[in-house]
Amino acid sequence: MLQIDWKKARVRAGSFMLASAFAAVAGAAALVPTAPAMAQTRVLPDFTDLVQQVGPSVVNIRTLEKVSAGSENDPDADMQDFFRRFFGVPLPGAPGQTPRPNRSPRGGTEQPRGVGSGFILTPDGYIMTNAHVVDGADEVMVTLTDKREFKAKIIGADKRSDIAVVKINATGLPAVKIGDVSKLKVGEWVMAIGSPFGLDNTVTAGIVSAKQRDTGDYLPFIQTDVAINPGNSGGPLINMRGEVVGINSQIYSRSGGFMGISFAIPVDEAMRVADQLRTTGHVTRGRIGVQIDEVTQDVADSIGLGKPTGALVRGVESGSPADKAGIQPGDVITKFGEKAVARASDLPRMVGDTKPGARSTVTVFRRGAYKDLGITVAEIEPDKPVKTADEDQKPKAGSAAQALGLSLSDLSQDQKKELKLHGGVKVDGVADAAQRAGLRAGDVIVAVANTPVNNLKDINAALGKADKSKPLNVLFRRGDWTQYTLIRPAH
Repeated sequence: MLQIDWKKARVRAGSFMLASAFAAVAGAAALVPTAPAMAQTRVLPDFTDLVQQVGPSVVNIRTLEKVSAGSENDPDADMQDFFRRFFGVPLPGAPGQTPRPNRSPRGGTEQPRGVGSGFILTPDGYIMTNAHVVDGADEVMVTLTDKREFKAKIIGADKRSDIAVVKINATGLPAVKIGDVSKLKVGEWVMAIGSPFGLDNTVTAGIVSAKQRDTGDYLPFIQTDVAINPGNSGGPLINMRGEVVGINSQIYSRSGGFMGISFAIPVDEAMRVADQLRTTGHVTRGRIGVQIDEVTQDVADSIGLGKPTGALVRGVESGSPADKAGIQPGDVITKFGEKAVARASDLPRMVGDTKPGARSTVTVFRRGAYKDLGITVAEIEPDKPVKTADEDQKPKAGSAAQALGLSLSDLSQDQKKELKLHGGVKVDGVADAAQRAGLRAGDVIVAVANTPVNNLKDINAALGKADKSKPLNVLFRRGDWTQYTLIRPAH
């Protein structure tokens, strides 16, 4: 007779069911990974291959300027030594040092002016960099990663976009690959290679913080948290595919060093400028002759526009394309051609990219209704190269004006009558801080430091009272426009 121990059977059955349940759970876990397990499969990027791939295409750019023998005892030389010794800039013999001036055969000296970066566009020696890197340089020297050094020729520089192209006599150079900026995403890893403080082939990395960042310039910038410092200017911003997507151009800083916010010019915009520079040596842009401002919600509500969009017209230049087209102050430009104007900063870029002489349509919102106006785009005033005043053409202003890089003279009565001005001081030449502020020969300064000036005596007095450690506000006339700028003292 078969006897069953039911107590043991129940234990075995329970163990079997428990084992089956654990197996089922384990199987399900194996089939469906948990979120933490998926996250653990992601690792930080390795940039070593990118450095080997792109590094040889990045160059160091060193600029020199010629100074007269009489100015060799520069009072700034001691201060430069002070910063070199106590603020981390390399001492003589270390990488990135600033060498002493070399005497030229003509009795003057070649003074080191600055360092920057660039990258090779073509195997036959075309190199892109920032315009401010080569601005005002008498000589540009390019050093490759293999330590070969070449004297470069400036093909063209465009201050509005801060793009320049230089050329060296070499062949078989490793050119960069140009990326597609439209595919660049916020949060994507990017890398920069350059020469911060003259330290060649320095690699830094970070992520894209924002795109289409408006800083008031002609181009929308790529914002990153990649460490960028003086000397990185003109170097490439590189994606994880080894393609150049931007040109490192600016930093936000209160100290002069990196503070976590850097800006790069999108490479597609830069290439459009570079192509024109290589072809003609300058950039041609369109203009319509309007002063614009942002449309705030208050403005939109007051005119019945609904949402704050477009560019508010603050002023129209007499005789300009906008004036001839019938655009009026108070209009809101909502479309240019087939493109919508979302923000005021969009309009200058759209117009600037339009070929002068081209016919287009402007849509304006006026008194509760939209209106289409035909307009013929004119050419914007090109940048004029201005040479630094030399010993044969010394500034006529006082030492304070000279220190700012200004060469000035009084206006004649005929000039005042022609310009319809009661006073002012004519700019004959600019250099250094004045040139960086955007002043040009031919401008007429009408006020400095919030003080109207009628002649050289007035401006010398105003400059003498101004705080030399703070930016100097300047109101000046250029053509039919009165404009405002800040001259920042060099530190």
